[in-house]
Parts: sequence; C-alpha cells; structure tokens
Amino acid sequence: MSRRRKIGAVVAAVTWVAGTVLAAAPATATAYPTSTFPIEVGASYYIGTVTWYNRAVGVDGAFKAVGERRVYAQAWAGRTWLDWESSSTWTNRSGPASLPLTADVAGGSTRVNVWMTSDDPYDGLEYFTCYPTNSVCSGPYVGKPPQVPPLDGPPIAARSGLNP
Repeated sequence: MSRRRKIGAVVAAVTWVAGTVLAAAPATATAYPTSTFPIEVGASYYIGTVTWYNRAVGVDGAFKAVGERRVYAQAWAGRTWLDWESSSTWTNRSGPASLPLTADVAGGSTRVNVWMTSDDPYDGLEYFTCYPTNSVCSGPYVGKPPQVPPLDGPPIAARSGLNP
C-alpha cells in the first residue's frame, strides 16, 4: 500500500471514529420556558417563577405572610380550566411555596393565574396572569383574576368527565 493510501485510510478511520463518538453523545436538554411574577401586598409577598412543562406547570416562589395570607395558582388551556392549587393559610411566617399544576392537554397550559388572598379564598388582594410566551407575567392587578371558578371543587375538565 502506498504512503498516500495509508494516510487516506488513517484520515478516513479517524473521521469515522470522530463521527461515531459525536453521534453517540447525548443531546443537551432544552430549558423549559419560564415567567416571573412579584405579588406584593403591604409587607406580604409571593415572588416567584412559573415553569411551563409539556403537560404540567410549576409555580414556585418565596412566600411571606404578614397576618393571614394564602397564595393560589390556576392553569387554563384556552377557556378550559385545567387545575388549581393553593397554599394553606399562613400567619406571620415565610418560606418557599410550590403550587404544582396539571395541564394534561395537547400543548399544555396557555395561561396561569397566580394570586394572593386573605384567609378567605375569594378575598383577592393582588394577581398576575402568566403566559408561556412571556418571560414576565402581566400585572399586578388588584383583586382576584376574572373567571375564578369555585375553588372547593375539581376543575371543569375533571367535573365534566373530559380527558383533556
């Protein structure tokens, strides 16, 4: 075999090995979109992030309650209410608060509302509306979000027997 053919064979082998190694390397995970919100009512606050997963939404933040406060989150897909979650009533304390939501529909949730109340769930103090396409949520707005269904029952999709 000539020297030129040997070099060509070595280059081909090295190229093949490099291609095989690169093809076998795991793909890096793409980060899920996030949106941020800062609910602040007097000295109370819930400042956090909404993380938009494929069929779930994570709402996580730092919660400080001065007096009696609760935080809520609800997920929507268009006009369909998917899920809601709340903290317990906190009184003069602070710490992390997570409100995981199910959004088990094709495309996931299209909107999440996050709000703070007194110990009465319908006494809305301040809220934000978050969308997966915006890194910052819309708000703050005074009160509770419009279209808050009864919070003592299952979401509309579950009540109707729909499997979104």
